[in-house]
Amino acid sequence: MSNGNPQPMIAAQGLRKEFNQNIAVSGVDLNVWGGEIFGFLGPNGAGKTTTIKMLIGLLKPSAGNAFIGGHNIQSDPIAAKSLLGYVPDEPYLPEKLTAREFLQFIGGLYRIPAADIQRRGEELLKLFDLQDHGDELVGGFSHGMRQKTALAGALLHDPRVLFLDEPTVGLDPRSARLIKDILRQLAARGTAVFLTTHILEIAERLCDRVAIISGGRVIAAGTLNELRQGSTGQSLEDIFLSLTGGAEYAEIAEVLA
Repeated sequence: MSNGNPQPMIAAQGLRKEFNQNIAVSGVDLNVWGGEIFGFLGPNGAGKTTTIKMLIGLLKPSAGNAFIGGHNIQSDPIAAKSLLGYVPDEPYLPEKLTAREFLQFIGGLYRIPAADIQRRGEELLKLFDLQDHGDELVGGFSHGMRQKTALAGALLHDPRVLFLDEPTVGLDPRSARLIKDILRQLAARGTAVFLTTHILEIAERLCDRVAIISGGRVIAAGTLNELRQGSTGQSLEDIFLSLTGGAEYAEIAEVLA
């Protein structure tokens, strides 16, 4: 799936990571194109976050390469990182800054002109319903407000690639729906969105393609229809469990029957 683009916005080639001779990620290959929402799914400990950290340059691969917009994240990190935004599952925000000060700080890192930081920052605060909290310290924010502030920071420089690790965890239904709508709008503008989630219903409704990782290896990838062709299940949940834990859940169902 290239969406007519000459090259993927995100590319992993044989990514591998070992920690003290323990293999966390083993030979991950994948492409994500501009304009699509890509779901990266797997059980706890499967290697999802480790893979993301290699893709964005926070971890050096033991082997393989990662590219953002055609730039190698290791050999050309500034060009690659200028194109991406990242929101981890537990975003760290400086607690002594207000939301507006945080956005000004992020804008400075990306060398965005002050007038553009002001304009774009106010747009994002309004978008995330934070305009009335912009001068409050981030340290007093709820988890949901922190999540939205972190996403506003990640979007400030209008990235062409956006990585999100469990973006809707801990959010109320209204905030979760807002973020899902924003992600779809970003993809419609050509942004490549790469997200992990344990909420398979979200992935099924939101993602154009998904990859399932287990034991550090990608064991399936494609659209939902493509994944159905290789599975007896119809829903993404059925397919996921059949690939990563079907026997265990079948046994539970038999005991409870």
